[in-house]
Amino acid sequence: MTDQPVEPLEQEEPVAIDPLVAAERERDEYLDALQRLKAEFDNYRKRVARDQHELVARAAERLVRELVPILDDLERALEAAAEHEEAKLEDGVRLVHRSLAEPLAYEALPENATDGGFASHTQEALLSQPSEAEEGTIIQVVQKGYTLGDRVLRPARVVISSGAGEGSA
Repeated sequence: MTDQPVEPLEQEEPVAIDPLVAAERERDEYLDALQRLKAEFDNYRKRVARDQHELVARAAERLVRELVPILDDLERALEAAAEHEEAKLEDGVRLVHRSLAEPLAYEALPENATDGGFASHTQEALLSQPSEAEEGTIIQVVQKGYTLGDRVLRPARVVISSGAGEGSA
């Protein structure tokens, strides 16, 4: 190699960046990121709403699919009633009842318990009357109640005992 002096490379002087331009660039980057995030969230919200709508539609379809045969059974029972065939009518009504009770039991729709004492969170006392039973005991179920999961769909309507009446002691 030759001993030639090395020329220093021309160094550019650092260009002073205007703080205002830098702040505007940073603002634009944040605004762009925020707009993208907003668009992603809007798309997510629309997708969730569409999925929820489809789920409700499928659930309704399933319910209708299970109820249509029950409707058919009920129509047959009404035809038997029009022909005054009491035995067929009773059989038809029993068939409709069983056809409706089975899908509800499958969906875990139990009846609210009505044996024993009154429970205000699952039962509604329509009246109390004197009886031989202990006070607060259910003596008659007027209408069955149902629970779905941990929610009471309809409270059982009951008559409760007010204890021994006057003169029965």
